[in-house]
Amino acid sequence: MATGETLEQELEARDPDVRLMLQVRDDVQGAFEVLVERYQHRLVGIMIHLVGRVEEAEDLTQEVFLRIYRARKGYRPRAKFSTWLFTIANNLALNHLRGKGRSPVAATGGGGDTTGTGSQAIPSVTGNAPSREGTPSSQMRQVELSDVVREALDVLGEDQKVAVLLNKFEDMSYAEIALVMGRSEAAVKSLLARARNHLREQLEPYLKTGQRGP
Repeated sequence: MATGETLEQELEARDPDVRLMLQVRDDVQGAFEVLVERYQHRLVGIMIHLVGRVEEAEDLTQEVFLRIYRARKGYRPRAKFSTWLFTIANNLALNHLRGKGRSPVAATGGGGDTTGTGSQAIPSVTGNAPSREGTPSSQMRQVELSDVVREALDVLGEDQKVAVLLNKFEDMSYAEIALVMGRSEAAVKSLLARARNHLREQLEPYLKTGQRGP
């Protein structure tokens, strides 16, 4: 079994973001700015789908980075950097919503996507994304489908939504999602299976016909 020191060395060797965070810990000039640039848009995108409001998502993202910076001197890698970051983000978002008496919701509506979590990233939750041809009609259908997916995500349970977002947007493994959510891998597999079945049921009519339901 690896010691704490050995684990840190292994993570540092495998994960460039761990190495970058260690530079932040050591106050290497510019390291924190690079870290923010790598994760800011991704984190805002996840937050928007959790809290449903762009302004709150941006504020929460700033708070995540502020907490990371404040904690830098005590940083000791125990998992991939992204796992640590999204654990902080998930806890912060859920505490924020519960403090306001709200449940996590997916962002909906026809506004343009300004977060870097573009419409092309969303339909893959079912494995049935439409053609990525560059024609105006195919691009419009892609945008329409992303709206349908957002609506389907909106009715998922809190834990199911978090698991789907981390799995599909961040390509996290079951083990990594389990760490973020404080759940077992088996529980994460069950959450994702139920979520995918629900999303497939919701999206199947659209994927077959290209039309929204009544």
